Amino acid sequence: MERLGRVNLAVEVKELVKVYPGGVAAVRGLSFVVEEGEIYGLIGPNGAGKTTTLRIIATLLKPTSGSVRVFGLDVVREAPRVRRIISYLPEEAGAYRNLTGYEYLSFMARLYAASRRDAEEMVEEAIRISGLGDRIHDKVKTYSKGMKRRLLLARTLMVRPRLAILDEPTSGLDVIHALHVRRVIRDYARSHGVTVLLSSHNMLEVEYLCSRVGIVHQGRLVAEGEPRRLIEEHGVGNLEEVFAKVVGGA
Repeated sequence: MERLGRVNLAVEVKELVKVYPGGVAAVRGLSFVVEEGEIYGLIGPNGAGKTTTLRIIATLLKPTSGSVRVFGLDVVREAPRVRRIISYLPEEAGAYRNLTGYEYLSFMARLYAASRRDAEEMVEEAIRISGLGDRIHDKVKTYSKGMKRRLLLARTLMVRPRLAILDEPTSGLDVIHALHVRRVIRDYARSHGVTVLLSSHNMLEVEYLCSRVGIVHQGRLVAEGEPRRLIEEHGVGNLEEVFAKVVGGA
C-alpha cells in the first residue's frame, strides 16, 4: 500500500451531492470529516445516502458536485492514488465459492503485494484475523454467512489500508460472528493505527466501536458527535433513541 505523509484529516467531505439518472437525489450537500486514527460511524435510515457516500469515498462513484478528499487526495482527480491507501468492504460483498478460504486470500494478496514474501505475510495476518482455524482450507461455498463475512473482513484488513471503509460489517450475522467482527475492527484499528469509516444499523455496535458518529437523513447530516455526548444532549438512554428522535424530527 502507498504511504503518504501524516495528514490530520483522513476524510474530508464538503457539500457532497449525488443525483442519479432520473433526478433521484441520494446525497444533498453532505459535509463531515473523519480524523486520522478514529472509528467514525455514518448512520441513518435506509435510503439516507450512506452507501452512496461510502462508494464515492471508495472511488466507485463520482459525485454530482462537492468534493471528497482522503488523506488530502481528491477521490475523482487522484482516484488511483486513493485506491492504494484504502480498502472497502461492501454490505453484499462475495468471495469465489469454489476456492478455499486460503486460496481466496492468496489470490487477493497477490493483487496487492509487492513481493511473494509480502503476499505470504498478508495471508498469514488474514488467517489470524479471520479466526477460521482449519476451516480456512475448506471451500468458501461450505461457509456460513458469518464465516464468509469474517473471511471478507480479513481480506479487507490484510492489505494494511490507511482507511478501511466498512458498509454494514455485521449485517445478518449471529451474536458470535458479530462479536468476533466487532472485536477485530476495534483491535486492528487500535494496534495498526488504521482509520475506519463504517455504516451500521446496529446502534449497540456503533456505540461500542465509534469515537464519533454522524447521523444522515435524506442525504444530509442532521446530528454529529461522540455517542455518549449525543445521548446526554438529547436526554435519552442510548444511541438508538437519539437516532429515532433526530430522524423522526428531521
